[in-house]
Amino acid sequence: MALAHSKLTAQGQISVPAEVRRRLGVGPGSVLEWDEDGEQVVVRRAGEATSQDVHRAAFPDGPPARRSLADLKEGLRRAARERHARR
Repeated sequence: MALAHSKLTAQGQISVPAEVRRRLGVGPGSVLEWDEDGEQVVVRRAGEATSQDVHRAAFPDGPPARRSLADLKEGLRRAARERHARR
């Protein structure tokens, strides 16, 4: 059963039903993203990504080599120093 229905205007616009807006947490000025998933079209708030999406974007060649916690902390310190270094 459908969550809600919308009617397409002659200009190609739709209204997002109140229940859908509440579930998505969107309001005026929000940007929605439309994505094709096989035979369906999925609508979601723009900028939403799963942790898998982020991981795939960050590591397109597969998971990185394992590092110790000390290595990770040192990498963060080095990046912070470089970013905030006086020029």
